Amino acid sequence: MTAPSWRRDAEDGSLTLQIHAQPGAKATAVVGVHGAGSDARLKIALAAPPVGGKANAVLRAFLADAFGVAQRKVTLLRGESGRKKLVRIEAPTRRPDSDWG
Repeated sequence: MTAPSWRRDAEDGSLTLQIHAQPGAKATAVVGVHGAGSDARLKIALAAPPVGGKANAVLRAFLADAFGVAQRKVTLLRGESGRKKLVRIEAPTRRPDSDWG
């Protein structure tokens, strides 16, 4: 089965996710896929405002918990101040992403 375009597995065991963040939500959760084809991104609602890095902190904590890693292993590669983000997860111990779309 082919992996979705928003997810890339690296040879070093890390995982890279293309994310469309939706700050200001009532709860933090994966809400589906935003876009289609090579432009598809995993859409994640964040229960934090897009101010002062709060939404990014919630995103890192959410992904760390979901993938069973420490927050220091979740790195925001691109998208510090935008909705489109590129996130790297080092050595995930869980893989919930297979159920996310």
